[in-house]
Order: sequence, then structure tokens, then C-alpha cells
Amino acid sequence: MSTSNLSNIVSQLQTSSPLSPQRTTSLLTSAKRELLTLDALIPTPTTPSHILALARQTLETGALLSIRLQQPDSFTRYYQQLLPFYEIPESSYGTDASSSSQRSKVTGLYLLLLLTKGDYAAFHTVLEGLEVEQAGKGKGLEGDEFISYPVKLERWLMEGSYDRVWGATKREGVPSEEFGAFSEVLIGTIRDEIASCSEKAYPSLPIANAKNLLFLESEGSVVGFAQARGWVAKDGRIYFPQQQEDMRTEKDILVASGQVIENTIGYSRSLENIV
Repeated sequence: MSTSNLSNIVSQLQTSSPLSPQRTTSLLTSAKRELLTLDALIPTPTTPSHILALARQTLETGALLSIRLQQPDSFTRYYQQLLPFYEIPESSYGTDASSSSQRSKVTGLYLLLLLTKGDYAAFHTVLEGLEVEQAGKGKGLEGDEFISYPVKLERWLMEGSYDRVWGATKREGVPSEEFGAFSEVLIGTIRDEIASCSEKAYPSLPIANAKNLLFLESEGSVVGFAQARGWVAKDGRIYFPQQQEDMRTEKDILVASGQVIENTIGYSRSLENIV
């Protein structure tokens, strides 16, 4: 059975010239139709090696393009469709197929997606599976830049070292362009968490300090963020909504203040300097 149509579609998708989202989506749909025609959407023991390799390449291309199209649900579906292909020994794909696999990148992106969702249980389930697989080959995951990146981020999140997470999500800190999309979402999640703690801990904050605390690029960004959360920005400060006294006991304030300090280890100043 000829694979020329599918090969041509994949070549178009992987072109260096950027395609419109509509064109990309159309080509991905056509690629899946070709996989169905070739009976290659789900691998079997009788699937020829060259079709296995092309099917995997097609799905990996779709997964990476879904990230660029900012379609995490589509990316997740591609990842799940790739899992049966990743369970097949590399020897089944032919001589040159292993070097062309994007498994590490796709899996690393999936781990990062789980972090943005706060799904730590699924994160560790996937990671433990990878560790067992690599241990069976006498290898580790430390040298894999795509896997080690989300692993480091998860460790720093658990430590509350948000400054290190922030630094690693800068353009020069991500292992590839696709990781930047999820990294921005992750920083947004961290920012919201710090904001929630801050509005419980303080009556107000100087805008300049709030910019550093929330990892925002400018004071104008602070004002925009404040307005979106219903805060008041005036006279160089951010004022948080007054909470009911019975909801704002001394214990609540101390606990929330402690969270803010702990969650910005190595970046924030002491409580007195922040306020």
C-alpha cells in the first residue's frame, strides 16, 4: 500500500515556512485519514516497519503543532495515540527510525502540561514509568533535556522556589520553542497563587514590590493584573479588597504571610521590606 500521500502531507506540515492555523488543521485532518486508510492509526505486530515509522512521525508532528496552535486538548489526544507506538521496541521501526523519534520532546511536553494543571499524581505516574523503562536499559533520565526540564520545575515548585521556576521559563531557559507555551501558563498559575496569598496577608503593597513579587515585567502590568482581580491601584500602591473581620483573624494573616514568604524563597525580601 502506497504511503506517498501521507509522506507528502507530513512534508508540508514540517515545512520551515509557517502555515496558517486553518491550513495546518486541514493537513492534520488529512493525515489522520491517510493513517486510517493505511490501517496504521493503531500499531499491530503485522504493521510494516516503514509504515510504523511514518505513522509515529505523523502523530508526533500533530502533537507538536497542537502546542503551537495552543490546543492542549488536541496535544493530549495525540500523546495518548502515540503511547502504543512508544511501547514498541525501536528495532521494529527500522534502522534509521530511532534517531528521528521525538518521544522525549513529546513526553517532556506532556509532563509540563500536567504541571500546569496541577496534576502531580499523573505527573509522577508517567515519570516513574519512564524511570523503570530507562533503568531496564541501564540508563537514567538526567541527561535528557526534555524530560529533566519539567522534573526540575516540579522540584522547585514543591520547594516553593518560584524564582528559579521563573528564571527557567525565560526564552533562553526552555529546551525548545514548544516548551515556552506551557511555561507561560505555569507562571500564570504561580502568579495567581501568590496573588491569592498576598491579598489575604496584606492590606496593600507598593506597586514596585508587587511587580517583583508577581513576576511581572512592568508596573503597568501590575496595574492591569490588579484591575483584573478587582484590586485598587492608586498612589503607587495596590489595595486589596477589605475582608470581613471574622474571616481575617490574626492566625489567618500569619499563615498567609508565611505562605508568601515561603513560596518566594530566594526572591522576595523579608515581610517587613515587602510591606
